[in-house]
Order: sequence, then structure tokens, then C-alpha cells
Amino acid sequence: MHRRRAISALLALTVSVALGGCGDDADSAGGDSGPLRVGYQRFGGLSLVKAKAAAPGVQWSLFESGPALTEALKAGAIDIGQTGEAPPIFAAAAKIPFSIVGTSEPVPKGEAVLVKQAKGYRTFADLRGKTVALNKGSNVHWLLVKLLEANNMTLADINVKYLKPAEGRPAFDNDQVDAWIIWDPYFALAEQPGVQVLADATGLANNREYLLVHPDAATSKGAQIRTFLDAYQETTTWGIANPEERAKILAPELKIDQAVTARALARSAQPLAPLTPEIGAELQGIADGFTKLELIPGSVDMKARIDDQFTAELQ
Repeated sequence: MHRRRAISALLALTVSVALGGCGDDADSAGGDSGPLRVGYQRFGGLSLVKAKAAAPGVQWSLFESGPALTEALKAGAIDIGQTGEAPPIFAAAAKIPFSIVGTSEPVPKGEAVLVKQAKGYRTFADLRGKTVALNKGSNVHWLLVKLLEANNMTLADINVKYLKPAEGRPAFDNDQVDAWIIWDPYFALAEQPGVQVLADATGLANNREYLLVHPDAATSKGAQIRTFLDAYQETTTWGIANPEERAKILAPELKIDQAVTARALARSAQPLAPLTPEIGAELQGIADGFTKLELIPGSVDMKARIDDQFTAELQ
């Protein structure tokens, strides 16, 4: 019950802060003067920057998922934000203007397929004909694609139910779905007696974090972005070197207990990584996979979205 209350509070706060953070700026352009407007997801690398107050003067907006954050970029409500690997691809397919200015090392253990132990599933292949819930267009969407591929299955072999985290958890708890593919910290909150991790992304998907910038902001707020990214790099490095203190600081920000926070961070918090041609190729391969499955309309050029002008601040 404690963890159910925690995730309910987490999701309610996510919605309220996202609405409050974006409402005043929804009609403004991405490069307008004023404070740097940062979109983040609770628990992502930027959460620690916020929790430590390491970037004074920044205006923060909280989002439940990457697709919601990219919609804010489209509306010009934020200048910079952080998502997983799939949201930039869906955003590019939707013609949303942005460039990718940073990434992280792989985080394959930070997303997983959860099932109830009592159901007796041993492998992902056992979900053939079953109902699998996930957030459409999020990092877990690509994990689903790779799991199907690895098990010689197709989307036709399962019943996919697209649910946001706020919908997915109660559906999973109440056995309305057979499996839930989810990321941290929702993943960590759902780990309780009777819940089994059927598979994570190890060997299947890198599950990196990506920093997206509105092109207007990249031009007019370049100095602010560089200052912010310096703080982001310094804070991330500190957090990796001080895991216990990191969990202590983040637990109140996440509204979940410190032990759950520490467990999630141990597998999901990774160093930043430089943008390279290989990163562009990796994203392009994911985009081509979504195109092949007709999950996005037509082809997108993800390599063209890579912008290395801020790379020095993230090394």
C-alpha cells in the first residue's frame, strides 16, 4: 500500500507540475528572451540538477513521459528537455523542430517487462496471445520491438495496449493486462512481492537519454544552454561518485522512499556521453525499425538532428 500511495502521489505531482510549468509559455516561441526553460522527467538525469538547485534561474517543467515533453517543444513551451531514445524519433516523424545536443551512456537495465509471478511466465515468448501494456512512443516502445524480434514474434502475436504510466500501473496491479513494459522510477516502485522482471533491455536496446533543444533556443540562448550543460555535467559526475548522497537528495524530489530510489539509481543513472557519428547511426537504425513496422509515417533522418555545438560542455 505504501508504494501504491507513493506512485499515485508521484503521478499526480507530475501532472500538476507539468501543467503549471508550461501554462504561461504555451504560445511563446522556443527562442524568446527570458530564463532558460527546461523540461524534465522525474528521475531522469536532470532531476538531480533540479533537486540540488545546481542551475539557478532556470524555469523547470515536469512531464510524465518523453512524448509529452516533445509536444511542449512543438508548442515552444520549453527550450531544452530530456527524453529516452524513441520520443525524438516520433517527434521527428511529427515534424517537431528540435536538435539533439547530448546523450548518456547506455541504460539497458532501466526498463523492463514486468509480470505477476503467479501467472507462470518464464520468457517473453510466453506472452504470445497476451495483453502487453506500454507508453506509446516512449523508450519502452523500442524495447517491445526488439523483444518481438528476438523471440521471432510480430506485433500481431500480442495484444498491445498503449497506456501512460498513470494508467499502466493500476491496469497491471488489477490484472487487466498480462505484462507491463516500464522504466524507472515507475519500474522500481512496481517491484514488490509477487512481481517478476521477465526481461530488461540488456542485449536488446541501449536505452540512452537524449537532450533535445528547440532550434530557436540553440541560437538565441546558446550561452544559457552552455552554462546549464556545465552544471548538468558537474552534477551528474558528482552523483555517480556519491551514490548514497545522490539517493538521499533525490528521494524527496521523487516522493518515494530512499531505498527504492537507491535501487533504481544503481541501474539507471549513467554518465553522459559525447555525440558521435555512431550515436546518429544508432538512432537512425531505431527510426528505420519503426518505419519498417509502420509505427511512424515514412522515413525520418535522425542523423540530421545531431548537433554537436554543445559537446564540449558534456565531456
